[in-house]
Amino acid sequence: MSDEPHTSLRPQAGRIPAPAAPSVPSGPSMTAGPAAPAVAAVPPVPTSKWRTRLLIAGLLLAALNLRPAITSLGALLEEVRDGLHMSGTLAGVLTSVPPFCFAVFGFAAPRLARRFGPGAVVLAGMVAITAGVALRPFAGGTAGFLAASALALMGIAVSNVLMPVIVKRHFPDRVGTMTGLYSMGLALGTATAAAVTVPMTQALGGSWRTGLGVWAVLAAVAVLPWAALARDRSATASGSGSPAAGQDAAPGGGGTAGLRLGRSRTAWALACFFGLQATGAYITMGWMPQIFRDAGVPAGTAGLLLAVTMVMGVPLAFVIPRVATRMNSQGPMVVALGLCGLTAYTGLYLAPAGGAWVWAVLLGVSNCAFPLALTMIGLRSRTGAGVVRLSAFAQSTGYLISIPGPMLVGVVYEYSGGWGLPIALMGAFLVPQMVMGVVAGRDRTIEDETRMRD
Repeated sequence: MSDEPHTSLRPQAGRIPAPAAPSVPSGPSMTAGPAAPAVAAVPPVPTSKWRTRLLIAGLLLAALNLRPAITSLGALLEEVRDGLHMSGTLAGVLTSVPPFCFAVFGFAAPRLARRFGPGAVVLAGMVAITAGVALRPFAGGTAGFLAASALALMGIAVSNVLMPVIVKRHFPDRVGTMTGLYSMGLALGTATAAAVTVPMTQALGGSWRTGLGVWAVLAAVAVLPWAALARDRSATASGSGSPAAGQDAAPGGGGTAGLRLGRSRTAWALACFFGLQATGAYITMGWMPQIFRDAGVPAGTAGLLLAVTMVMGVPLAFVIPRVATRMNSQGPMVVALGLCGLTAYTGLYLAPAGGAWVWAVLLGVSNCAFPLALTMIGLRSRTGAGVVRLSAFAQSTGYLISIPGPMLVGVVYEYSGGWGLPIALMGAFLVPQMVMGVVAGRDRTIEDETRMRD
């Protein structure tokens, strides 16, 4: 899908550029989830005009629901902690649940799609989001709240992986346009939930349970088009009969025999870079509103600040990949984004309320390391099959790496009694992120590295 906004690659000598399957940024533009190599290459299915319109509506509604379960919680985290008598450590665990679910459940999506069809699995994902978001306000304790959140995140994880598959299958001549629409919907849902959750909660009586549960209505609306589409197997078939659909990402598949990513320094550097940027993104979504609120910023304004951070990813996701593909090494861009983050964290440490809007913008720029990571996945392999394998390796490994970070911030916050040390820890994460990004950004391919050692 070389015409997608975040992975548009110019031809390079000796390479056949083929971008990684889009996934939801762990960051503000999160489209991140593990790549879906097993179902990404399926033949297009002809659809009637009404089915096409229904698919477009389904894609947009699904994208709108892939982040509110996370960012609405970040805006009301203080009220949730008080209502459930949750410690800072447990709140940290809660902010680590999204990347854990994305890493674990994303692996299951390709197999489920081969068996039931991508549309049916997305329908199940929308139902899971609706049920999880609707049930967690009624949880009587932390365990129930975590279980309901995990149910919603499971639905988000499988939908993350399969939405690009459906785009490629049903809109082969409009991949860029539909991916852009899907990405806009995702960013809009992310920012809207961050901005309006607190004022909407206040308008509905002030209960955090109502403020979180109301997002189940939007998810329920998204179930409707997918229920209609899933009933028509021709519109959402998995294509399991095609050879491409049956290929797995196992070593030796897809023309990548002998490609051992565990022996590639670039693959590991890219996985670490992806994981560290995802760490920063989930720390931002989970803790940034609380940092501002503890500094005296009103709850509604804190939600708006998070929304500003999220929105920054929309225009930059179109600009950064195009600039990155024109550079022999993406290291300078990695460093520039990292320095924006370090400046933001320094400001949060010294004057969190005084320069709040500036820090929110800089954090939004820094978190655009996500589309840069996706672009580098496409640049670091010569073949399409290699890109698919590298994407699966970097994203799945990266999400596993990102799990402890938000939890560690919660532990440090609880035992230090303030935000000084946690903010210093957040800034410290950016140092290895820049180092790994510079290594991953070198002008070389995983094929050269792995076969040089064979």
